[in-house]
Amino acid sequence: MTREARRYVLAAAVVAALGTVWCVAHLTVGAGTEAIAYAFAPAGGVFATAAVFRLLRTGALQPVARRFWRTMLAAVALVSFGYAWFAADILIHWTEAATRSMPLPAAACAAIGFLIAIWAMVRVPVVPSEGVEWWRILLDRTIGFLGCAVVLWYAGLAPMIGAADPWSPQAMVLTGLGLLVAVGAATKVSYVAGGPVDRDAIRLMAASGGFTAAIVTVIAVRLGPPGAVPAQAIVMPLTPLLATLAVWVQARADAGLRNRPGRSGVLLPYLAVAAADVPLVAVALGAPLSWPSRVVLLAAVVVTVLVTLRQYLAFRENTRLLASTRVQEERLQYEVSHDGLTGLANRALFRDKLAAALASGEPVHVLLVDLDDFKNVNDLLGHGVGDHLLVSVAQLLRAEAGPHALPVRVGGDEFAVLLTGTRAEPEALAARLLAALDRPISEHRLLVQASIGIAAAGPDATVDSVLRDADVAMYTAKQGGKASFVRYVDGMGEPVLAHMRLGGELRRALDDDEFRVVYQPILSLYDGRVVGVEALLRWHHPDRGVVGPGEFIAAAERTGLIVPLGRFVLRETCRQAAAWLRRFGPHALREAGLNVSARQLHDPDFVADVTAALAESGLPCERLVLEVTESAVLRGQQVSRTLHELDSLGIRLALDDFGTGESSLSLLRAFPAAIVKLDKSFVDGIEIDDGRPAASDARQAVARAVIQLARALGLDTVAEGVESAEQAAVLRELGYTLGQGYHLAEPLTAEGVTELLARQQSMTTVGLLRQGRAAPGHGPGVAAGVADGSTTVL
Repeated sequence: MTREARRYVLAAAVVAALGTVWCVAHLTVGAGTEAIAYAFAPAGGVFATAAVFRLLRTGALQPVARRFWRTMLAAVALVSFGYAWFAADILIHWTEAATRSMPLPAAACAAIGFLIAIWAMVRVPVVPSEGVEWWRILLDRTIGFLGCAVVLWYAGLAPMIGAADPWSPQAMVLTGLGLLVAVGAATKVSYVAGGPVDRDAIRLMAASGGFTAAIVTVIAVRLGPPGAVPAQAIVMPLTPLLATLAVWVQARADAGLRNRPGRSGVLLPYLAVAAADVPLVAVALGAPLSWPSRVVLLAAVVVTVLVTLRQYLAFRENTRLLASTRVQEERLQYEVSHDGLTGLANRALFRDKLAAALASGEPVHVLLVDLDDFKNVNDLLGHGVGDHLLVSVAQLLRAEAGPHALPVRVGGDEFAVLLTGTRAEPEALAARLLAALDRPISEHRLLVQASIGIAAAGPDATVDSVLRDADVAMYTAKQGGKASFVRYVDGMGEPVLAHMRLGGELRRALDDDEFRVVYQPILSLYDGRVVGVEALLRWHHPDRGVVGPGEFIAAAERTGLIVPLGRFVLRETCRQAAAWLRRFGPHALREAGLNVSARQLHDPDFVADVTAALAESGLPCERLVLEVTESAVLRGQQVSRTLHELDSLGIRLALDDFGTGESSLSLLRAFPAAIVKLDKSFVDGIEIDDGRPAASDARQAVARAVIQLARALGLDTVAEGVESAEQAAVLRELGYTLGQGYHLAEPLTAEGVTELLARQQSMTTVGLLRQGRAAPGHGPGVAAGVADGSTTVL
């Protein structure tokens, strides 16, 4: 369609050019009669009508654009038909061309065409608006319309009406309608933000009527009747040319070549006011104060009133926007400096306030409050309950701190309070906070404890140094048993710093392969036979020598290195147990166990690590024992799912340190344990005989209850921490069959366990040979005479 539209433009341009050439020839050499001048405009109108018709035949137009151009087709056709009628009438009466007026039916057709064009432009959608914006646009359009109309009235239409040789009413009506099309379209297009009808196409359609009408008006005023020939031959053919250009622009827009829409209606009111001032300047410079001038003055007054009203609306809108902007700025400032969950000040505001207090030189104290074991709340009850608890703690902190302190949520489950002034009592506030936390809080009635560190700013203190001191004091409170507060003193940070350095050394030691696995045998209390081993971790430090787990496991838990350390122990234990199984047979060593921390059980890859270690080593699942403490079992749904998944794989689970927790009996029902390990604290002193049977029975009560409960539930039992032959004897009497401890066997290297198993197998073979039924590599072996307590396995 773009190429066809261009052909119509060229055709209309040819007609306009022919009209110009003929007009020049007529005015210079007298070529042809004046009646010929009236034929060029309707000739071009044929091409304009055909162009609009061809545009409607394409399927590219959207419904709104199709409606606009369908209406424009009727307008262009009627205007072209009216002027064709006029041309035919003039040609028939060519001798009267200089004085003959347009026939009323022809003028009516053209006038109806102009009115239809105005209606088509009125229906074009403008910028969507409502409320104050709708009134603003209405005022702007009214101002623009009046301002432009004043100029066209003063410079064009009024002189035509008041001329000594006035034009015919038909000509003045059509000229007025053309000017009305131009003014209305200019006002309309200024607020069309783009859409199915191209903005430039609307401008060209408006110019086809208004631009030519304005030029014709100027010619009529300046030249009078002699100006009819150039007006009809040169100016009027521009109307169909501009209409075909509008069709071409619309076709390009539908082909995806639409220009980027500009800003709508920004300059129109200002241009309109300037236009309305032009006639006023003319009157001020001496133009006669005729009735057209009075119309101009009246219109200028109306424009001034409308502009004043427009500025008032703009003032109100700007005031509202400024107020809204201030509210938004205050809201953004609040959100930037406050915690979104609790409403307390956040870390950034805390640091700013602390820096300002330090700069002022007044006394400054900081309380750092960390909730103890808050992770258990999220794991067991969910993050929603945890958030409610944090909000309740924030409310409690705000109430206890008072109006002169700044409570802060530093992050996660960590809070702080900034105290300034000489009347600050940080210890009293810390005591009040701990006392308040002794009562259930939040809508879920939960008990939560906190560790509080207190730091006072010294003479040369900085923000970071004060926060570091408070953090050290808080960590010291946690190390001291939690649910307490500690005030920072010089030198308190040394142990904490050493602990932090220990974490870095652990990472290096893991990378440098400084860890070794040793194995403590688990023996039968009746014949000393090695039943299994428990894997233990040792750190071979290059400077400190062998370091026991008690010195580094806590740091490994805190830094998260317990996960890769546990993975190392798991793989090494499985590999070594599989090697012993291949060498000594299935009866030499029943199981190999290792301790698993709660942090490992929370790791989503832990089950995959276990199955991978078993697959790589070839160790059967039922020969691996994973030992879990009671506190680890109670660490939430993730731990419970992991344990049940391990149990479903056939891996045996042992409840380590049994009897020391608060929910031991209920755990045996919920936890898929296969083994119960009696804690060393119930073995210590079990052998003491002070001659008082009641006291002896009391010391043995827990051990007796555990073995009876285990038998009822079908669980194996192992007594931990057996340190003497007397303890082993009492445990045998109570029914325990397995034990481990330094009296039975100390932790051994893999080579030491290998020698022990080899010696046990050799003794078993010798015993079987003496009985005449040797079976090399199979059957139980006796490592030592543990039954009578005479020998230990070392």
